[in-house]
Amino acid sequence: MWIEIMRVAWRSVRANKMRSFLTMLGIIIGVMAVVLSSAIGLSAKAGVTKQVENLGTNVLTVMPGSASSGGISRGFGSASTLTTSDATAIAEQDPDVQYVAPLVSSDQQVVYGTNNTNTAIEGTNAEYPDIKNLTMAEGRFFLESEVNSAANVAVLGSQVEETLFSGERVNPVGQTIDIGGIPFTVVGVAASQGTSGFSNQDDAIAIPITTAMNLFTGSDTVNQILVSAKSQDVMDQAQLEVESTLRVQHQLSAATADDFQISNQATILNTLSGVDRILTLLLDGISAISLLVGGIGIMNIMLVSVTERTREIGIRKAIGAKRSVISMQFLLESLMLSVSGAIVGLILSSIGTEIVSKLTQDGNLLSPVAVGASMGFSVAIGLIFGVYPARKAANLKPIDALRFE
Repeated sequence: MWIEIMRVAWRSVRANKMRSFLTMLGIIIGVMAVVLSSAIGLSAKAGVTKQVENLGTNVLTVMPGSASSGGISRGFGSASTLTTSDATAIAEQDPDVQYVAPLVSSDQQVVYGTNNTNTAIEGTNAEYPDIKNLTMAEGRFFLESEVNSAANVAVLGSQVEETLFSGERVNPVGQTIDIGGIPFTVVGVAASQGTSGFSNQDDAIAIPITTAMNLFTGSDTVNQILVSAKSQDVMDQAQLEVESTLRVQHQLSAATADDFQISNQATILNTLSGVDRILTLLLDGISAISLLVGGIGIMNIMLVSVTERTREIGIRKAIGAKRSVISMQFLLESLMLSVSGAIVGLILSSIGTEIVSKLTQDGNLLSPVAVGASMGFSVAIGLIFGVYPARKAANLKPIDALRFE
Protein backbone atom coordinates (compact mmCIF):
# COMPACT_ATOMS: atom_id res chain seq x y z
CA MET A 1 0.00 0.00 0.00
CA TRP A 2 2.73 2.48 0.95
CA ILE A 3 4.73 1.72 -2.19
CA GLU A 4 1.63 2.21 -4.33
CA ILE A 5 0.78 5.51 -2.63
CA MET A 6 4.33 6.81 -3.22
CA ARG A 7 4.27 5.59 -6.84
CA VAL A 8 1.00 7.39 -7.57
CA ALA A 9 2.19 10.54 -5.82
CA TRP A 10 5.45 10.59 -7.80
CA ARG A 11 3.59 9.98 -11.05
CA SER A 12 1.35 12.95 -10.31
CA VAL A 13 4.33 15.19 -9.63
CA ARG A 14 6.04 14.11 -12.87
CA ALA A 15 2.88 14.54 -14.91
CA ASN A 16 3.13 18.33 -14.62
CA LYS A 17 6.88 18.96 -14.78
CA MET A 18 6.78 22.71 -15.42
CA ARG A 19 4.15 23.34 -12.76
CA SER A 20 6.07 21.19 -10.28
CA PHE A 21 9.31 23.06 -11.03
CA LEU A 22 7.66 26.45 -10.58
CA THR A 23 6.16 25.20 -7.32
CA MET A 24 9.56 24.03 -6.10
CA LEU A 25 11.18 27.33 -7.14
CA GLY A 26 10.07 29.08 -3.94
CA ILE A 27 11.67 26.33 -1.84
CA ILE A 28 14.82 26.37 -4.00
CA ILE A 29 15.23 30.12 -3.55
CA GLY A 30 14.50 29.88 0.17
CA VAL A 31 17.06 27.13 0.76
CA MET A 32 19.67 28.98 -1.28
CA ALA A 33 18.96 32.13 0.73
CA VAL A 34 19.44 30.28 4.04
CA VAL A 35 22.70 28.56 3.06
CA LEU A 36 24.22 31.52 1.21
CA SER A 37 23.29 34.00 3.95
CA SER A 38 25.01 31.70 6.42
CA ALA A 39 28.10 31.58 4.18
CA ILE A 40 28.12 35.36 3.83
CA GLY A 41 27.76 35.68 7.61
CA LEU A 42 30.72 33.35 8.20
CA SER A 43 32.77 35.26 5.65
CA ALA A 44 31.88 38.58 7.30
CA LYS A 45 32.86 37.19 10.70
CA ALA A 46 36.18 35.98 9.31
CA GLY A 47 36.75 39.40 7.77
CA VAL A 48 35.99 41.16 11.07
CA THR A 49 38.36 38.85 12.94
CA LYS A 50 41.08 39.47 10.38
CA GLN A 51 40.60 43.23 10.62
CA VAL A 52 40.95 43.09 14.41
CA GLU A 53 44.00 40.83 14.16
CA ASN A 54 45.57 43.41 11.85
CA LEU A 55 45.55 45.79 14.80
CA GLY A 56 48.13 43.55 16.46
CA THR A 57 48.38 40.96 19.21
CA ASN A 58 46.72 41.66 22.59
CA VAL A 59 46.63 45.34 21.74
CA LEU A 60 45.22 48.21 23.75
CA THR A 61 44.79 51.47 21.85
CA VAL A 62 45.03 54.66 23.91
CA MET A 63 43.47 57.73 22.30
CA PRO A 64 43.59 61.36 23.51
CA GLY A 65 40.58 63.00 25.09
CA SER A 66 38.16 65.35 23.38
CA ALA A 67 38.59 69.05 22.76
CA SER A 68 35.72 71.54 22.79
CA SER A 69 35.07 74.45 20.49
CA GLY A 70 32.32 76.91 21.38
CA GLY A 71 31.01 74.47 23.97
CA ILE A 72 30.76 71.67 21.40
CA SER A 73 32.86 68.53 21.89
CA ARG A 74 34.84 67.42 18.85
CA GLY A 75 35.08 63.80 20.07
CA PHE A 76 37.84 61.60 21.44
CA GLY A 77 41.19 62.04 19.73
CA SER A 78 40.70 65.74 19.07
CA ALA A 79 42.66 66.96 22.14
CA SER A 80 46.41 66.86 22.77
CA THR A 81 46.41 64.95 26.06
CA LEU A 82 48.95 62.21 25.31
CA THR A 83 52.72 62.64 25.19
CA THR A 84 55.82 60.49 24.73
CA SER A 85 56.40 60.68 28.51
CA ASP A 86 53.05 58.88 28.96
CA ALA A 87 54.30 56.06 26.75
CA THR A 88 57.56 55.89 28.71
CA ALA A 89 55.68 55.73 32.03
CA ILE A 90 53.46 52.89 30.79
CA ALA A 91 56.47 50.90 29.58
CA GLU A 92 58.37 51.37 32.86
CA GLN A 93 55.58 51.05 35.44
CA ASP A 94 52.99 48.55 34.21
CA PRO A 95 54.04 44.90 34.81
CA ASP A 96 51.46 43.30 32.47
CA VAL A 97 52.53 45.44 29.50
CA GLN A 98 55.04 43.96 27.05
CA TYR A 99 55.44 46.55 24.29
CA VAL A 100 54.54 50.23 23.95
CA ALA A 101 54.59 52.27 20.74
CA PRO A 102 53.52 55.94 20.57
CA LEU A 103 52.35 57.18 17.18
CA VAL A 104 52.30 60.57 15.48
CA SER A 105 51.03 61.11 11.98
CA SER A 106 51.51 63.76 9.32
CA ASP A 107 50.63 63.86 5.62
CA GLN A 108 53.63 64.76 3.44
CA GLN A 109 54.62 64.81 -0.21
CA VAL A 110 57.11 62.03 -0.96
CA VAL A 111 59.33 62.04 -4.05
CA TYR A 112 61.67 59.54 -5.67
CA GLY A 113 63.06 60.42 -9.08
CA THR A 114 60.14 61.41 -11.29
CA ASN A 115 57.57 59.62 -9.10
CA ASN A 116 55.77 61.26 -6.19
CA THR A 117 52.81 60.67 -3.87
CA ASN A 118 51.12 62.30 -0.91
CA THR A 119 50.89 59.82 1.94
CA ALA A 120 50.74 59.42 5.72
CA ILE A 121 54.06 59.64 7.55
CA GLU A 122 53.81 57.73 10.82
CA GLY A 123 56.37 58.33 13.51
CA THR A 124 56.83 55.49 15.98
CA ASN A 125 59.48 53.44 17.79
CA ALA A 126 61.24 50.13 17.24
CA GLU A 127 58.58 48.13 19.15
CA TYR A 128 55.89 48.93 16.57
CA PRO A 129 56.49 45.73 14.48
CA ASP A 130 56.12 43.53 17.59
CA ILE A 131 52.77 45.08 18.43
CA LYS A 132 51.36 45.10 14.89
CA ASN A 133 52.75 41.68 13.87
CA LEU A 134 54.52 43.51 11.06
CA THR A 135 56.72 41.46 8.75
CA MET A 136 59.20 42.84 6.25
CA ALA A 137 59.09 42.11 2.54
CA GLU A 138 62.55 43.63 2.09
CA GLY A 139 65.19 45.05 4.37
CA ARG A 140 64.48 45.73 8.04
CA PHE A 141 62.58 48.00 10.41
CA PHE A 142 64.49 50.87 11.98
CA LEU A 143 66.41 50.24 15.23
CA GLU A 144 66.01 51.77 18.69
CA SER A 145 69.40 53.43 18.24
CA GLU A 146 68.05 55.16 15.10
CA VAL A 147 65.05 56.35 17.11
CA ASN A 148 67.33 57.73 19.85
CA SER A 149 69.49 59.53 17.30
CA ALA A 150 66.51 60.83 15.28
CA ALA A 151 67.92 59.28 12.12
CA ASN A 152 66.42 60.05 8.72
CA VAL A 153 65.45 56.47 7.88
CA ALA A 154 62.14 55.20 6.52
CA VAL A 155 60.17 51.96 6.13
CA LEU A 156 57.80 52.00 3.15
CA GLY A 157 54.34 50.46 2.98
CA SER A 158 53.89 48.08 0.06
CA GLN A 159 51.57 50.43 -1.85
CA VAL A 160 53.90 53.40 -1.39
CA GLU A 161 56.81 51.30 -2.62
CA GLU A 162 54.86 50.37 -5.78
CA THR A 163 53.98 54.02 -6.43
CA LEU A 164 57.42 55.54 -5.81
CA PHE A 165 59.44 52.85 -7.56
CA SER A 166 57.08 52.15 -10.45
CA GLY A 167 59.18 51.70 -13.57
CA GLU A 168 62.41 51.85 -11.56
CA ARG A 169 64.50 48.69 -11.75
CA VAL A 170 66.21 49.18 -8.40
CA ASN A 171 65.95 47.69 -4.94
CA PRO A 172 64.18 50.30 -2.76
CA VAL A 173 66.35 49.40 0.24
CA GLY A 174 69.26 51.82 0.40
CA GLN A 175 67.68 54.38 -1.92
CA THR A 176 67.11 57.99 -0.88
CA ILE A 177 63.63 59.50 -1.02
CA ASP A 178 62.48 63.03 -0.19
CA ILE A 179 59.78 63.40 2.48
CA GLY A 180 58.54 66.97 2.70
CA GLY A 181 61.72 68.06 0.90
CA ILE A 182 64.01 66.26 3.38
CA PRO A 183 66.13 63.26 2.30
CA PHE A 184 65.46 59.88 3.97
CA THR A 185 67.18 56.54 3.45
CA VAL A 186 64.88 53.58 2.86
CA VAL A 187 65.87 50.73 5.20
CA GLY A 188 62.94 48.39 4.54
CA VAL A 189 59.65 47.66 2.82
CA ALA A 190 56.83 46.20 4.93
CA ALA A 191 54.77 43.25 3.77
CA SER A 192 51.18 44.07 2.83
CA GLN A 193 48.94 44.56 5.87
CA GLY A 194 45.71 45.55 4.12
CA THR A 195 43.20 47.98 5.56
CA SER A 196 42.34 48.56 9.20
CA GLY A 197 39.04 50.35 9.71
CA PHE A 198 39.06 53.31 7.31
CA SER A 199 42.87 53.47 6.92
CA ASN A 200 45.06 51.71 4.37
CA GLN A 201 48.13 50.54 6.28
CA ASP A 202 50.00 49.84 3.04
CA ASP A 203 49.72 53.49 1.98
CA ALA A 204 51.99 54.88 4.72
CA ILE A 205 55.65 55.37 5.59
CA ALA A 206 57.06 54.69 9.08
CA ILE A 207 59.91 56.84 10.42
CA PRO A 208 61.42 57.23 13.93
CA ILE A 209 59.07 59.20 16.17
CA THR A 210 61.86 61.51 17.26
CA THR A 211 62.54 62.40 13.62
CA ALA A 212 58.85 63.01 12.97
CA MET A 213 58.56 65.31 15.97
CA ASN A 214 61.71 67.26 15.10
CA LEU A 215 60.90 67.73 11.43
CA PHE A 216 57.11 67.64 11.04
CA THR A 217 55.05 68.02 14.24
CA GLY A 218 57.27 70.19 16.44
CA SER A 219 55.82 68.88 19.75
CA ASP A 220 55.98 65.82 22.02
CA THR A 221 52.21 65.14 21.86
CA VAL A 222 51.16 61.92 20.14
CA ASN A 223 48.04 60.86 18.22
CA GLN A 224 47.77 57.52 20.00
CA ILE A 225 49.69 54.97 22.03
CA LEU A 226 49.63 51.29 21.14
CA VAL A 227 50.11 48.96 24.10
CA SER A 228 50.61 45.20 23.87
CA ALA A 229 49.72 43.08 26.92
CA LYS A 230 51.88 40.09 27.77
CA SER A 231 49.01 37.69 27.04
CA GLN A 232 45.32 37.61 26.25
CA ASP A 233 44.62 36.53 29.84
CA VAL A 234 45.98 39.76 31.35
CA MET A 235 44.37 42.17 28.86
CA ASP A 236 41.88 43.52 31.40
CA GLN A 237 44.56 43.86 34.10
CA ALA A 238 46.89 45.61 31.67
CA GLN A 239 44.10 48.04 30.75
CA LEU A 240 43.53 48.89 34.41
CA GLU A 241 47.27 49.45 34.88
CA VAL A 242 47.50 51.75 31.86
CA GLU A 243 44.46 53.71 33.04
CA SER A 244 45.94 54.13 36.53
CA THR A 245 49.33 55.21 35.17
CA LEU A 246 47.83 57.80 32.83
CA ARG A 247 45.62 59.27 35.54
CA VAL A 248 48.70 59.74 37.72
CA GLN A 249 50.65 61.16 34.75
CA HIS A 250 47.88 63.64 34.00
CA GLN A 251 47.34 64.46 37.68
CA LEU A 252 43.62 63.73 37.55
CA SER A 253 41.66 63.79 40.79
CA ALA A 254 39.21 61.04 41.75
CA ALA A 255 36.28 63.25 40.71
CA THR A 256 37.79 64.11 37.30
CA ALA A 257 36.91 62.06 34.26
CA ASP A 258 39.62 60.48 32.11
CA ASP A 259 41.07 62.75 29.43
CA PHE A 260 41.89 59.69 27.31
CA GLN A 261 40.12 56.61 26.02
CA ILE A 262 41.35 53.00 26.02
CA SER A 263 39.94 50.35 23.71
CA ASN A 264 41.01 46.73 23.35
CA GLN A 265 40.61 44.02 20.76
CA ALA A 266 37.99 42.12 22.77
CA THR A 267 35.73 45.18 22.95
CA ILE A 268 36.15 45.93 19.25
CA LEU A 269 35.58 42.28 18.27
CA ASN A 270 32.49 41.97 20.48
CA THR A 271 31.01 45.15 19.03
CA LEU A 272 31.63 44.14 15.44
CA SER A 273 30.46 40.57 16.13
CA GLY A 274 27.23 42.00 17.56
CA VAL A 275 26.65 43.92 14.34
CA ASP A 276 27.48 40.78 12.36
CA ARG A 277 24.94 38.75 14.36
CA ILE A 278 22.22 41.34 13.72
CA LEU A 279 22.92 41.30 9.98
CA THR A 280 22.93 37.48 9.98
CA LEU A 281 19.57 37.40 11.78
CA LEU A 282 18.20 39.86 9.24
CA LEU A 283 19.36 37.66 6.35
CA ASP A 284 17.96 34.55 8.08
CA GLY A 285 14.62 36.31 8.53
CA ILE A 286 14.48 37.15 4.83
CA SER A 287 15.39 33.54 4.02
CA ALA A 288 12.63 32.22 6.29
CA ILE A 289 10.11 34.47 4.54
CA SER A 290 11.28 33.05 1.19
CA LEU A 291 10.65 29.52 2.45
CA LEU A 292 7.20 30.48 3.76
CA VAL A 293 6.33 31.96 0.37
CA GLY A 294 7.47 28.70 -1.20
CA GLY A 295 5.21 26.79 1.21
CA ILE A 296 2.24 28.94 0.27
CA GLY A 297 3.01 28.20 -3.37
CA ILE A 298 2.97 24.47 -2.66
CA MET A 299 -0.39 24.74 -0.88
CA ASN A 300 -1.89 26.72 -3.78
CA ILE A 301 -0.74 24.17 -6.35
CA MET A 302 -1.96 21.25 -4.24
CA LEU A 303 -5.39 22.89 -3.94
CA VAL A 304 -5.45 23.26 -7.72
CA SER A 305 -4.44 19.62 -8.02
CA VAL A 306 -7.28 18.57 -5.72
CA THR A 307 -9.74 20.51 -7.89
CA GLU A 308 -8.37 19.03 -11.13
CA ARG A 309 -8.52 15.47 -9.78
CA THR A 310 -11.90 15.64 -8.07
CA ARG A 311 -13.43 12.96 -10.32
CA GLU A 312 -10.35 10.73 -9.81
CA ILE A 313 -10.77 11.10 -6.04
CA GLY A 314 -14.49 10.27 -6.33
CA ILE A 315 -13.79 7.11 -8.34
CA ARG A 316 -11.12 5.92 -5.91
CA LYS A 317 -13.38 6.52 -2.91
CA ALA A 318 -16.29 4.82 -4.69
CA ILE A 319 -14.26 1.61 -5.12
CA GLY A 320 -13.19 1.60 -1.48
CA ALA A 321 -10.19 3.92 -1.00
CA LYS A 322 -10.02 5.11 2.60
CA ARG A 323 -9.84 8.77 3.63
CA SER A 324 -6.38 8.17 5.15
CA VAL A 325 -5.05 6.80 1.84
CA ILE A 326 -6.33 9.80 -0.14
CA SER A 327 -4.98 12.19 2.48
CA MET A 328 -1.59 10.46 2.56
CA GLN A 329 -1.22 10.59 -1.22
CA PHE A 330 -1.67 14.37 -1.39
CA LEU A 331 0.49 14.86 1.68
CA LEU A 332 3.26 12.83 0.05
CA GLU A 333 2.98 14.88 -3.14
CA SER A 334 3.43 18.06 -1.12
CA LEU A 335 6.38 16.53 0.73
CA MET A 336 7.99 15.40 -2.54
CA LEU A 337 7.77 18.91 -3.95
CA SER A 338 9.32 20.51 -0.88
CA VAL A 339 12.09 17.92 -0.45
CA SER A 340 12.94 17.96 -4.17
CA GLY A 341 13.13 21.74 -4.04
CA ALA A 342 15.34 21.57 -0.96
CA ILE A 343 17.74 19.13 -2.64
CA VAL A 344 18.03 21.28 -5.77
CA GLY A 345 18.46 24.36 -3.58
CA LEU A 346 21.24 22.70 -1.57
CA ILE A 347 23.08 21.68 -4.75
CA LEU A 348 22.91 25.20 -6.18
CA SER A 349 23.77 26.85 -2.86
CA SER A 350 26.81 24.58 -2.39
CA ILE A 351 28.05 25.76 -5.78
CA GLY A 352 27.36 29.38 -4.78
CA THR A 353 29.12 28.89 -1.45
CA GLU A 354 32.17 27.49 -3.22
CA ILE A 355 32.28 30.57 -5.44
CA VAL A 356 32.02 32.86 -2.38
CA SER A 357 34.82 30.88 -0.68
CA LYS A 358 37.13 31.30 -3.66
CA LEU A 359 36.37 35.02 -3.99
CA THR A 360 36.91 35.76 -0.29
CA GLN A 361 39.62 33.11 0.28
CA ASP A 362 37.99 32.23 3.61
CA GLY A 363 38.06 28.45 3.21
CA ASN A 364 34.98 26.25 3.56
CA LEU A 365 31.91 28.41 4.28
CA LEU A 366 29.25 25.69 3.93
CA SER A 367 27.58 25.50 7.34
CA PRO A 368 26.22 22.05 8.35
CA VAL A 369 23.79 23.86 10.67
CA ALA A 370 22.40 25.93 7.80
CA VAL A 371 22.12 22.84 5.59
CA GLY A 372 20.32 20.85 8.29
CA ALA A 373 18.05 23.77 9.21
CA SER A 374 17.04 24.46 5.61
CA MET A 375 16.33 20.79 4.93
CA GLY A 376 14.35 20.38 8.15
CA PHE A 377 12.41 23.57 7.52
CA SER A 378 11.61 22.43 3.97
CA VAL A 379 10.25 19.09 5.20
CA ALA A 380 8.18 20.89 7.82
CA ILE A 381 6.80 23.28 5.19
CA GLY A 382 5.87 20.35 2.93
CA LEU A 383 3.96 18.71 5.76
CA ILE A 384 2.33 21.84 7.19
CA PHE A 385 1.22 23.37 3.91
CA GLY A 386 0.16 19.98 2.52
CA VAL A 387 -2.22 19.18 5.38
CA TYR A 388 -5.09 21.42 4.27
CA PRO A 389 -5.19 20.26 0.60
CA ALA A 390 -4.85 16.64 1.77
CA ARG A 391 -7.74 17.01 4.22
CA LYS A 392 -9.85 18.72 1.57
CA ALA A 393 -9.25 15.84 -0.84
CA ALA A 394 -9.97 13.21 1.80
CA ASN A 395 -13.22 14.89 2.88
CA LEU A 396 -14.75 14.97 -0.60
CA LYS A 397 -17.99 12.96 -0.83
CA PRO A 398 -17.84 10.32 -3.60
CA ILE A 399 -21.22 11.30 -5.12
CA ASP A 400 -20.27 15.00 -5.29
CA ALA A 401 -16.83 14.18 -6.66
CA LEU A 402 -18.23 11.94 -9.42
CA ARG A 403 -20.74 14.63 -10.39
CA PHE A 404 -17.98 17.28 -10.62
CA GLU A 405 -17.34 18.64 -14.15
